[in-house]
Amino acid sequence: MGVVDFLNRYGDHLMRAIFVHLQYVFISVGAGFIIAFIAAVLLSRVPRFSKVVIPVLGIFQTVPGLVFIGVLFIYLGMKPITVIIALSIYAIFPILKNTYTGIINVDDGLIEAARGCGMSNFQILYKIEIPNAMSSIFSGVRMSTIYTVSWAVLAAMIGLGGLGEFIYRGIETNNNVLIIGGAVPAAILAMTLGYGLDLIEKKVTPRGLKGGR
Repeated sequence: MGVVDFLNRYGDHLMRAIFVHLQYVFISVGAGFIIAFIAAVLLSRVPRFSKVVIPVLGIFQTVPGLVFIGVLFIYLGMKPITVIIALSIYAIFPILKNTYTGIINVDDGLIEAARGCGMSNFQILYKIEIPNAMSSIFSGVRMSTIYTVSWAVLAAMIGLGGLGEFIYRGIETNNNVLIIGGAVPAAILAMTLGYGLDLIEKKVTPRGLKGGR
C-alpha cells in the first residue's frame, strides 16, 4: 500500500488521531508545566527540600507508562482524564528539574545587585531569575513535550485514541503499513513541536541573554 492509498483509506481517521494526540500533549504538558514551575520556584527558596522532592518525583519516571496508565484505569475508568493525569505526572519531572536548576544557578552577584537596587523578591524572580533561567526552562519543556508525544501512544492501549491506534492495530494484525502510519506522524509531531518551542524560546529570551548561546 502506497502513501496515496494509505491516505485515501485512512486519511480521515489519521487526522482525528493526530488531533486527539495533540490534545493529550498540549493539555498534559500545560498542566505539568504549571505544577512544575510553581514547585521549582518554591523549591528554589528552600533548596534542602529539593534533595527529597526531586528524587521522589524521579521515581515516577522509572515506572513504565503502561503500568501507570493501567493502575489509573482501574480507579478512573476509560476516560480521557485517565491519560491526561498519567501524562501530566510524567511531564512534570523534566520541567521541574530544569527550571529548578536554572533558577538556583543564576549568578548570586546579579541577585545581590538587584537587591541593592531595591528590588523585591518577586521582582528579582521575574526580572532576574526567570529570564536567566529561560534556556534551562525551555530545555525542560522541550524534553517533556517530546517525551509526552511518545507516551501519548499508550492511550490507545485503553481505547482512548491517538496515533497509538494505528501502531497497536498494526502490531495485532502484523500490518507494517499501519505501524508506520502511526509512528511516522508521531515522530513528525515531536520534531515539529520541538522546533516550534525553539522559535518561541528565541522570541521570549531577552536580547541581552542571547549573545552567549
